[in-house]
Amino acid sequence: MKKAVILFNLGGPDSLDAVEPFLFNLFNDPAIINLPTLFRYPLAKFISKKRAPVAKAIYAEMGGKSPILEETQLQANAIEKNLQDEKDEYKCFIVMRCWNPRATETIKKVKKFNPDQIILLPLYPQFSDATSGSSINEWLHTCKKEKLKTETKIICCYPTEKDFILSYANLIKDKINLEKLDKITLIFSAHGLPENKIKNGDPYQWQVEQTVKELVKRLSIKNLNYILSYQSRVGPLKWIGPSTETIIKNEAKKQKILIIVPVAFVSEHSETLVELDIEYKKLAETNGSKEYIRVPAVTVNQDFINSLKTSILKAGSGEKFTSSIKCFEKFKKCPRIQTL
Repeated sequence: MKKAVILFNLGGPDSLDAVEPFLFNLFNDPAIINLPTLFRYPLAKFISKKRAPVAKAIYAEMGGKSPILEETQLQANAIEKNLQDEKDEYKCFIVMRCWNPRATETIKKVKKFNPDQIILLPLYPQFSDATSGSSINEWLHTCKKEKLKTETKIICCYPTEKDFILSYANLIKDKINLEKLDKITLIFSAHGLPENKIKNGDPYQWQVEQTVKELVKRLSIKNLNYILSYQSRVGPLKWIGPSTETIIKNEAKKQKILIIVPVAFVSEHSETLVELDIEYKKLAETNGSKEYIRVPAVTVNQDFINSLKTSILKAGSGEKFTSSIKCFEKFKKCPRIQTL
């Protein structure tokens, strides 16, 4: 069988001129701003124009563009290599939600490949309707529009998959000096989400908590001081917390060694390379931190690629939705709960 694996990611501007249209695509997504198009479109225009100067400064720090496409391509190459000994033929395709390549562009390449099965793989370990859900829905809508009716399997999340946990556990262990354990605070930082989305049944926060729980268990370090926090808050809405910024400030004032883990990110981009590495590092140093250490994203870590391979193989022979965890019924935004 020929199988197409569709890797979903948010995307990022490939030049400073692309920053404002990228932001517009982000805020014009109904999964981000849940308003009718008549109101959402002008609001997205306003927000993207207002935020563009700050965002351009961020991407200028990164050489004028986001590295996320290149990182995703490396992951696609690694996945294909890991699957080359399987009896089926696998080919990876990339779809970015807010920049290129978009679903309409990628679907043409998938049609040319003419697969017997399509497997959707969001590069978000924990499911949120605003990230994985938005990409999955866009792809399925595009397939319907383009009359692509190939059997499709969906990996909705893998927050507790054993090799995903192992990949981050090993990266964390490399950064922890056990002789200084009493001076260390391990901060797990995930991208934040408006509180109202969680109240409306989004499983993201709970799944992040399960990832951290499994990671701490895997680390098996007695008396480990750790905190889960959330970063990248924007807009006037109340977001889930505590905020990474607040935790860093508080722990730095205790003169702690801070070790930051981007627990919900699997590639490097603006939230890690600028927000964590530059802005939060400066915040920590200003407030008295003894040392600031950032654990890298898993990217093409072999354990992580093994994790994705496991999920792909499981999805290919399984039911419509595949996950390493079972959501409770209260999480009505979970796609598997929606189909019950």
